[in-house]
Amino acid sequence: MIPFVREIQFEYGRCDQVSPLIRRVIADNPGPFTYTGTGTYIVGQGTVAVIDPGPDLDGHLKALLAALEGETVSHILVTHHHSDHSPLARPLQAATGAPIHGRRAPHLPALAEGPALEAGHDDGFRPDFEIEDGAVFAGPGWTLEAVATPGHTSNHVCFALKEENALFSGDHIMGWSTTVITPPDGDMGDYFASLDKVKARSFDTLWPTHGSPVRDVAPFIQAYADHRRAREAQVLAALGEGFTTIKAMVPSLYAAVDPRLHPAAAMSVLAHMLLLVKDGRVVCEGEPGLDSAYRLA
Repeated sequence: MIPFVREIQFEYGRCDQVSPLIRRVIADNPGPFTYTGTGTYIVGQGTVAVIDPGPDLDGHLKALLAALEGETVSHILVTHHHSDHSPLARPLQAATGAPIHGRRAPHLPALAEGPALEAGHDDGFRPDFEIEDGAVFAGPGWTLEAVATPGHTSNHVCFALKEENALFSGDHIMGWSTTVITPPDGDMGDYFASLDKVKARSFDTLWPTHGSPVRDVAPFIQAYADHRRAREAQVLAALGEGFTTIKAMVPSLYAAVDPRLHPAAAMSVLAHMLLLVKDGRVVCEGEPGLDSAYRLA
């Protein structure tokens, strides 16, 4: 079982000092994919970085600008292009003059073919600067390092705060829920590799964009990976029981999950299936998809 962390104390629009170097303002966009809403992080004092500005909501922009009054924003950092993370970057830039750093949205036509996530995609996301793995961003008293973590999306990047041995984990690892992997942009093989990459860094704290921090990091990441491997085993078992399509097996595999999340769950099963087909453990008739027929190899 994953030891989820779901308790959180906050008020929309309020800026909370959550660690010596980190402040957080949560946007009023709660939902089944965003939990209580998008947590925008401010790192440092005086000259600061802002991580994941969030959705394009006037109220959230006003709250951020109030929290930043009298300070200089040197960097706007974006973990990925989903519409609960990146759209406010340009309005925040217009108000502060800070450059936007991230990885551009992968413009894949096939993204529109699957069931849409509630959060949606910010397909027009274009950072001013493309982030490379290991890139360093610094200000007075703080140092952030980009940690490329593809999987949830192909352009996902986390940010490590050296001074607190902490990681802003975006949607790569969340304390309140597992992460959705949505092909063709999301990739389960990449996701497993990125989990291993983060675990090897031995961070003391993870700060997800949604929900509370994760403090007991190594066991949490291991539980996250174990959950994925258990789901993979369930998919193989379902195939062994005679299920041949993803849509047929999802209600059974995710019986305890909010039905509103079943379309996203189907995409995660597809991500597992694509990896299983790639590894030669499952055979697909034609191109792998939600409606394709699968069988054990």
